[in-house]
Amino acid sequence: MSHPDYPHLFTPLRIGNVEVPNRICHVPTDISSANADGSVNQRVITYHEQVAKGGCGLIIVGASTPEKATGRPTVTCVAVDEDPLIPGLGELAEAMQRHGARCAVQIQAPGRQAAWPRKGLASASDSVVELPGSAGHEVIYAEAIAQGKSIRAMTIEEIYDLVEKFAEGAWRVQQAGFDCVELHGAHGYLIAQFMSPFVNRRHDRFGGSFLNRMRFVLEIVARIKYKCGDDFPVGLRYSGEEWVEGARELQESVAVAQLLEEHGVAFVDISAGIFEAPGTVMDPMYYPQGWNTYAAEEIKKHVTIPVITSHTLRDPSYCEKILAEGKADMVGLSRQMVADPYWANKAYAGRPEEIRKCISCLVGCWQESLMIRRHMRCAINPAVGDERFLHLKPAKRACRVAVVGGGPAGMETARIATLRGHQVSLFEQSGELGGAMLCCCTVPGKQKMRWHADWLRRQLAKLNVEVLYRCRPDFERLKSFDAVVLAAGGQVARPDVPGVDLPLVCTFHDVLRCRRENCEFYPGDKPQPVACGDTVLVWGDHFGAADAAEKLAGEGKKVYVVTENPEFASWMEPCHKDVMTKRFAGGNGEGLKGKTFVQPVTVLADSTVVAIADSGEVTLMDGRFGRSTLRVDHVVLAAVEPNHGLDELYDSLLEAGSVVSKVGDYRQVRNLLWAVKEGANVGLTLDEGLRLNANRKMISKLPTDVCLDA
Repeated sequence: MSHPDYPHLFTPLRIGNVEVPNRICHVPTDISSANADGSVNQRVITYHEQVAKGGCGLIIVGASTPEKATGRPTVTCVAVDEDPLIPGLGELAEAMQRHGARCAVQIQAPGRQAAWPRKGLASASDSVVELPGSAGHEVIYAEAIAQGKSIRAMTIEEIYDLVEKFAEGAWRVQQAGFDCVELHGAHGYLIAQFMSPFVNRRHDRFGGSFLNRMRFVLEIVARIKYKCGDDFPVGLRYSGEEWVEGARELQESVAVAQLLEEHGVAFVDISAGIFEAPGTVMDPMYYPQGWNTYAAEEIKKHVTIPVITSHTLRDPSYCEKILAEGKADMVGLSRQMVADPYWANKAYAGRPEEIRKCISCLVGCWQESLMIRRHMRCAINPAVGDERFLHLKPAKRACRVAVVGGGPAGMETARIATLRGHQVSLFEQSGELGGAMLCCCTVPGKQKMRWHADWLRRQLAKLNVEVLYRCRPDFERLKSFDAVVLAAGGQVARPDVPGVDLPLVCTFHDVLRCRRENCEFYPGDKPQPVACGDTVLVWGDHFGAADAAEKLAGEGKKVYVVTENPEFASWMEPCHKDVMTKRFAGGNGEGLKGKTFVQPVTVLADSTVVAIADSGEVTLMDGRFGRSTLRVDHVVLAAVEPNHGLDELYDSLLEAGSVVSKVGDYRQVRNLLWAVKEGANVGLTLDEGLRLNANRKMISKLPTDVCLDA
């Protein structure tokens, strides 16, 4: 019987001789959570088992290396290069299959893009690469400069040796009990390096013509079939377009699929990009839902094997439409499954509003994990890599908890605490919850941040959390609570320079204020945003500065950004920064079709503002003490510091012996990952024996032989 809302999404599909129960695919995601030797551990099993429990039909385990010694895509990726790894892989397969999912392992040799080892890497051709968006980027020490990674061309002997290692890896995957195997030929990793006319400059049997560039992957496929038999399905993930000049375009990708089908490949998984253009590989917030489906749609017209589409798929109804219109055979979700592994179950149950949508921030799953050689996390799902949050147990002692501040840290504190049985009162000074997340509502391409704000707000309403709007509690009110969590966020810094209080000076909050009156959470007394003049100076180097600059430039204004740092937005996730920099210059990210800026954004680095006149003349000083002036209509302050307005309250609560904690930007200005993480940790800590330790951090549940009571 078909599903009433999603009849195509929950229809079975055959891949070779394997029947997949529905059309939802967890496309390969490198979670970099295996042991140092590449063996499977409980972190890896737990992550993938949650996705299987969540109802996903086909789960492809990402990025397993066929040879650790010469290349790991991340430092703790899964490995398939030794027989003793088979038992652990078998446990991983069973963990998914017992929940009805079919499963595969993706085999990925990184070549030039290895995270480890850092040097001595080989590829299709000699080259020097700088790939700051890749986990295999060149490591640059604090006092060093980028020089590029030197890559050498593989010899014919090395190529055939690696063909054998790919096939041996696939055989181990089969022995472990997986249903199929996928080869990684996308994003500029080794197979893609041979397939791409942009990277492959060889003049032997593995380079030059289309067939020669395809020879490496076809040799791998043939060798896998020799070792595993024709009944073991083999798929290939590759980029429909690579989005750099001289690289593969869609027409050749159609020919790739036809050739693969001719050689017995069972399915193709269509991705996008190469790390020279990292935006299309990782598709940060700017990229709209399903922007890459056109490639799968065109390829599907020319082959009979199943075609998987992916990239920024979030809504079940949108995915259903893709399948209903015949644009693809399966929909692939990657980071969305990280944010919410129960996506399929929530759609199947008819509760899509419960889905915690991935906001494409790339912070937890990329910038602050794989890129810096750590295990994967998620900015909005604290359970990723931290099993303490998977099965929240009721607290042994229910507490009365006051949370001051309704931004992401405060809301996550309230959510976790309430789920554990605590009585929470959430105090919010404004008329709506959301905090800094709401500043993205008016920025072109950044509205996804609102998804998480809305999800949290709905969760708090569902849990009947007491929310007190337009309320700033005082010491007398708070001291009666068992615990107080101060989550008041950051505030805009107002540097002590002449003219900073003039009417032409405003803050990024004023500029980015949302007036979406059809929003279910909209407060009627919300003031209008400031309408800036034609020329604006944005002063600061934080999220608010970047967002204000983009919003104003998108309105056709001439924008100057002033930062004291050597470059603007060095803190920004590199794929976002790549797209933003191109937009600042008047262009756009590859594959994006949105409106470009009429006037480029000018960044004045290594500079600061020393005076603002009421005429709009702004005096700047650079790092060499040179002075210059600009005439602007408005100055937007965009530096952020902790909200020091609560410092006196915090000190008073400490002095009175209250259990009080700072979280989020009020503790230290950072990003959404840290706000959610700290809020979740406090919510989990609240329990019997609650107190502050010598570091003034909340602790509870002390060992039975530790007594700190008077």
